[in-house]
Amino acid sequence: MIGFKRYFGLLLLLVAPFVIYELVNGAINNIDTAGKKDINNPIIWIIIIAIFTPIAIGLVIFGWYAFRGEYDRVPKSSKELKA
Repeated sequence: MIGFKRYFGLLLLLVAPFVIYELVNGAINNIDTAGKKDINNPIIWIIIIAIFTPIAIGLVIFGWYAFRGEYDRVPKSSKELKA
């Protein structure tokens, strides 16, 4: 299970920036001032990117800690927590 956590952390480190790249790339390709569909509206893309960027940053941070092994030992009770 410890190895799985570390590999999953590495996966998150790689996937989160790729998702943001794909969102920005999709926005660049789909924004069209002459378009009449919602996907052509730049405001919607700005909102989507603004919402998912902090989520992706959080996934990168979580992945970094998982890859470093910070989650290898999980306390089973509150007595095991450091004060």
